[in-house]
Amino acid sequence: EAADKIFEHLKSGIDSEAKGVAIYARGGNDPFFLALQFRVPVENSILFESTPVIYPLIQLKDTYHSFVVVISTEERVRILGVNLGEITESIWTERPELRKRVGREWTKEHYQNHREHRRDKFIKEKVKVIDQLMANNGYSHLILAGNATTTARLKNALPKHLQEKLIDSITIDEKAKTENVIESTLASFIEQEQKESLEAVEMLKREINTNCLAVVGAEDTLKALEAGQVDMLLIDQDYKDDASKEEMIKMAVNTGTKIEFVTDNETLRQIGGVGCLLRYRIPGQYESEQLCWGGLE
Repeated sequence: EAADKIFEHLKSGIDSEAKGVAIYARGGNDPFFLALQFRVPVENSILFESTPVIYPLIQLKDTYHSFVVVISTEERVRILGVNLGEITESIWTERPELRKRVGREWTKEHYQNHREHRRDKFIKEKVKVIDQLMANNGYSHLILAGNATTTARLKNALPKHLQEKLIDSITIDEKAKTENVIESTLASFIEQEQKESLEAVEMLKREINTNCLAVVGAEDTLKALEAGQVDMLLIDQDYKDDASKEEMIKMAVNTGTKIEFVTDNETLRQIGGVGCLLRYRIPGQYESEQLCWGGLE
């Protein structure tokens, strides 16, 4: 009964622009159906469980999380909020037209000076919009796109806290389609996400060797999640224990804990494929206490 609903939806309910689909279905006396579509690919799998399996979706969210793209030209700026490869917010801004005043009211020199002033003012206004958008909606990454000159001007105008969120500046043709620009920026975002995952593993390693504000292994990680002590959950992308993996992910989601998926990292695999950074620690609380004193290579 549940499978029939899935096959029916796959035949007729998929958007032509979708690159990935996740479908949850249940038959019986308490039926349920939920179909989700994404602009990014989803790994093929079919799972049979008594509760919804959310691990693949959380992994997808970590890989293609939300960021802001600013597409700029000399005359206009488009500020885009991107989530899971799809534009969820779009703000267009254009510079006022000045050229018609040349020869009628201004000399060319006057026009040029005023044009530079208006350009600087235009950039400052756009930086303010970017700042507000990122602060109000929790975006933590920024990518600039455009020709080399306009992106350089915008980059130089960013305050320090936005400079720290900037992960790339890419050069594009002004006539490029927006969807092609987004596709280009996804590669930069994924690369940055992988870099941050490796930095998180190094932090885990450092905490085990110094302050002991970390635990490793499924058993101690589950205990820490249950106690509400976890600041960040780190899990190997190929972690095999599906039951504990799903349990840890659901507990982390329910407590608002940051989840970091790590790809192809030998350090994390050596300690069982999972660990967590702690907000606080109670001495003697975990079985892996000896790691703090023995160290981790």
